[in-house]
Amino acid sequence: MRPLIDWIEDRTGLLSTVQHFLDEEIPASSGWKQVLGSVAMFIFFVQAFTGVMLGLNYGATPGEAYNSLRHIMTELSGGSLIRGLHHWGASMMVVVVVLHMVQVFLWGAYKKPREATWMVGVVLLLFTLGFALTGYLLPWDNRAYWGTVVTTQIAAGVPVMGPYVLRLMGAEDGVGVVTFARFYAAHVLILPALTFLLIVFHVYLVRRHGVAPEPGDELLPKEKFYPRQVFKDTVAVFVAFATMFTLAIVAKAPLGRLADPTDTTFIPRPEWYFQFLFQLLKYCEGPLELFATVVLPGLAVGGLFVVPFLDRAPMVKVTTRTLAFGVVVLCAIGWGGLTMAAIRETPASAAIAEAQGPMDWVELSPQEVAGVAYFENEKCASCHTLGLTDEGKPGPNLGTGGASRDAKWMIAHFKQPASVIPGSQMPPVALKANELNALASFLLKLTPQNAIKMGEVPVYAREGALVFMKNQCGLCHIVNGSGMNNGPPLNGLAKRRKADWLQAHFVNPQKFDPDSTMPSYKFTSRENAAITDYLLALP
Repeated sequence: MRPLIDWIEDRTGLLSTVQHFLDEEIPASSGWKQVLGSVAMFIFFVQAFTGVMLGLNYGATPGEAYNSLRHIMTELSGGSLIRGLHHWGASMMVVVVVLHMVQVFLWGAYKKPREATWMVGVVLLLFTLGFALTGYLLPWDNRAYWGTVVTTQIAAGVPVMGPYVLRLMGAEDGVGVVTFARFYAAHVLILPALTFLLIVFHVYLVRRHGVAPEPGDELLPKEKFYPRQVFKDTVAVFVAFATMFTLAIVAKAPLGRLADPTDTTFIPRPEWYFQFLFQLLKYCEGPLELFATVVLPGLAVGGLFVVPFLDRAPMVKVTTRTLAFGVVVLCAIGWGGLTMAAIRETPASAAIAEAQGPMDWVELSPQEVAGVAYFENEKCASCHTLGLTDEGKPGPNLGTGGASRDAKWMIAHFKQPASVIPGSQMPPVALKANELNALASFLLKLTPQNAIKMGEVPVYAREGALVFMKNQCGLCHIVNGSGMNNGPPLNGLAKRRKADWLQAHFVNPQKFDPDSTMPSYKFTSRENAAITDYLLALP
C-alpha cells in the first residue's frame, strides 16, 4: 500500500492535512467540556445526510409534500427511521448548540482574542433556529400550516419592516405555494451552504486562537488533540447518535392531518424550543406584544453579540464566575418556566390534533379503506369495538391502542386464530391473501385518536376502495402516497374532473386520450358511481 499512500499524499496532501489536524496542541485542562462543538458538527452532517435521503422521495410542492412524506414513512424501507432521525436531530441540534454556547459563556472562552469565534457561534445558533423555523412548514400538515400562519403574523407586526419581511416570506396573501417555495429554498439551498461555510470558518478560528485553557494552566505542557480528546469526542458523538436513533425508533416523528386552511378550529402549537415565546405572547397582549416579539428577542441576540466587549476582565476560574452562573440560571428558569406553562396549558384537543398518523378516512390509502370494508363485511364489529370505551363485546377493543402487533402476526391470527391464541373462539377469516393484507393494514392504523373516525368511513368510499383494489388501480396511480407513479396522481381529482367525465373515462379511456394505455372497465353502474365518488372525495 505504500506506493498508493505516497501517491495520494503527493497529489493531494490529504494525509499530512489529517495528521496536522490530529496533532493540534490543546491545553492539558481540555476534556469532556470541549466535546459539544464536535457533537454539534456531527449532528449537522447527520441532518444533511438524512435531508438528502428524504429529498430523494419528497415532493417539494404543497400538493405533494404531505403525500410524499406519508409515502416515505409508510411505504419506503427505512423511511420512517430516516424521517425520525431528521426530526429528532433537529431538536438535538438546538439542545447541543445552546449547551455549547452556555459552556463557552460560563468558562469565559469568548474573551480576547476569541471575540470573532464567539460571534460566529452566535450566528450559527441563529442559523440553527432558522433551520427549525423553515423546516417546520415542509410536512404540510395542519400543525405545520397553522404554526407558520402564526409565525408570519408575528413577522407582519414588526414596525416598519413588517410588510417587507412578510413579502420576503411570500406570505402577503397568506401561507401558500410561494411561502412553501421560499421556506423550502431557505431550508434546503441557502441555510445549508451558509452554515457549512460558517462551520469551516468557525473551526479555522478555533484552530487559529486555540482552545481556551483554564486560568493558571497556560504554562503547563500541552497535549495532542489525538488520542485523548479524539476518544472523548467519539464517545460523545456515539451517545448523541444512539439517543437520536432510539428516539427515531421509539417515538416516531409526528405527521398530523393534511393542511386545511379552512380548519379555523385548529389550535397551533410550535415546536417545544419555541413554546416559551408562544407562551410569552399570551402574557404580553395588546401594546406589549411588540415587546415579546421584537424588543426582547432583539435584546437577547444583541446581548450575545456584545458579551465579549462588555466583559473584558481577565479570565478567572469557572467556579468564581458567579455573575455568569446567575445569568444562565435566570435565563433557564425563564425559558423552562414559560415552556412548562405552555405545555401544561395545551388543550387536550390540540394534543389529539398533533397525534401521529391520519385523523380522517380520506387520508387512508385505498388498501386501508378496503380493510374497513372487509372489517364490516366479515362482521368483525360483532365481537370487537372501535372506540374509546369497551362495550361488553367478547373480543378486545381495537380502538384503545393496546398491545401492538405486526401484519404477519395479524394475518396468521386471521387464518387460524386458535393456533396463535390458544383457546380463542374467533372463527377463521375467509378472505384472500391480498384482502387479509388490506384488513391488517387498516387495523395497524388504529389509534385512540382516530379509531372512531376510522369506523365512520361511508359506504360509497368502502365500495369504491374495493373496486380500486380489485382492479389494481394502484399499479398506475398514487392515492395518499400509496401506489405507482405510472399514471397521474388521483389526489385532488375533484378540482380537475367532473363525475360524468370520470364515469365515461372508465368505460372508454381512449375516447378521451388516444395514446392512453389504460384498459376499459366493465363496471356496474353502482361500482362506477362508488369509485367515482370515492376518488372525488380525496383531498
